Amino acid sequence: MITTSPRHRRARRVVSLLTTAGLVATAAVALAAPAHAGTTLGQSAAERGRYFGVAIAAGRMNDGTYMGIVDREFDSIVAENEMKMDATEPNRNQFNFSNGDRIVNYALGKGKKVRGHTLAWHAQQPGWMQNMSGQSLRDALLNHVSRVASYYRGKIHSWDVVNEAFADDGRGSRRDSNLQRTGNDWIEAAFRAARSADPGAKLCYNDYNTDGVNAKSTGVYNMVRDFKARGVPIDCVGFQSHLGTTVPSDYQANLQRFADLGVDVQITELDIQQGSNQANAYRQVVQACLAVSRCTGITVWGVRDTDSWRTGANPLLFDGSGNKKAAYAAVLEALNAGGGNGGGNNGGGSSSVDTNAWYVLVNRNSGKALDVYNLSTADGADIVQWSRNNGNQQQWQFVSSGNGSYRLKSRLSSKVLDVYAKSTANGAEVVQWPDNNGANQQWNVSISNGYATLLNRNSGKALEVQGASTADGGNVVQYSAWNGANQQWQLVKVG
Repeated sequence: MITTSPRHRRARRVVSLLTTAGLVATAAVALAAPAHAGTTLGQSAAERGRYFGVAIAAGRMNDGTYMGIVDREFDSIVAENEMKMDATEPNRNQFNFSNGDRIVNYALGKGKKVRGHTLAWHAQQPGWMQNMSGQSLRDALLNHVSRVASYYRGKIHSWDVVNEAFADDGRGSRRDSNLQRTGNDWIEAAFRAARSADPGAKLCYNDYNTDGVNAKSTGVYNMVRDFKARGVPIDCVGFQSHLGTTVPSDYQANLQRFADLGVDVQITELDIQQGSNQANAYRQVVQACLAVSRCTGITVWGVRDTDSWRTGANPLLFDGSGNKKAAYAAVLEALNAGGGNGGGNNGGGSSSVDTNAWYVLVNRNSGKALDVYNLSTADGADIVQWSRNNGNQQQWQFVSSGNGSYRLKSRLSSKVLDVYAKSTANGAEVVQWPDNNGANQQWNVSISNGYATLLNRNSGKALEVQGASTADGGNVVQYSAWNGANQQWQLVKVG
């Protein structure tokens, strides 16, 4: 007799109750139905585990055409100017959140997420702050960060804590600003203050001209790598992506290298100059985000071309009358296709299995990694999904069984993926177990467009995240193969 953990027993009891109640068939239908193609940007992005947002201005919120588009199309909102430093603290220690509240309350009332922009920036500082320096400025800055982040605590999914702190000098240097002159550690201090003020928000660094691999983006990369190594609280990096008529050829690779540091990446202020390539460039940006599992969302900087700060460039998805442009159709098509970079490996993962390599398996639906729960090395330990961190409990090696199938060996425990008790039932748990090369430990691997489907040799069923969950700790089980995104895995080689 095998003793199972309470967590195992709970999961098996749920399956038993479903069977007893005659609901297995109903549950199977619900799980097996592929997601319908989204008809709006926010809906389609959500089906890919991402958000699609827009920057709005409080002064345009009485425009029915403008707000009609915002209501219909977007599931995340950011304020263009209303939450910047000059707007929220016009006089020292006198805070004004009226316009910021108008935007935040609208968004939350409509069930939309809110990005916060921005807590610390060399530009759009109130006059009183512009005239300060040294320790006085440092104290005033950290007070501002703490007060604003605390006020909006629990309402913001991601904060641009620091904005545009690197120079365009071709060397990857810090910008020479009044904030930089308070000490090179001012960015770190701002992030620590933001974490204390709102522990639940994702904390981002945000900048422009960092969309490809260049000196400036590498300067940011080195800072983020240092922060992660020293435990400075940074969760994400924002790429503004104010683009001309083309997208950098290494755009996706640049997003991926930041993601590989263990941070999320977000496209935060997207707009692309109008021209014959505009629709295709928008498509490329969306495909790049979808190909990087830690790219959590895209925000366009404005609604209609006439609302854009880039006068005459017509860089947005809707024309001045609110009509959808070709760029809109390209974005929606790319989201619904769920593809990657448009080449032979759209998912961005490995296109074949290397038995000498170690892989992280990233679920296409959730963007989370196949993980041994709680770093366990025990027989029967649960296999779940978890936010990717490339730890040993998330690294797997494909071991050939000599018949065209593979066992997946955990780097942490040296145990392999196993369908518990050799079950052939839908919803049967996947656990780790000592390698005995049993059929219930063998998986046939099929890779298409950068995503792998793994079919158990014993049951013929697919490895999936149960119920298409996007939560940390979502159960990994076997289920009849239907090519759902929760049954597709990006094989990311990490060693």
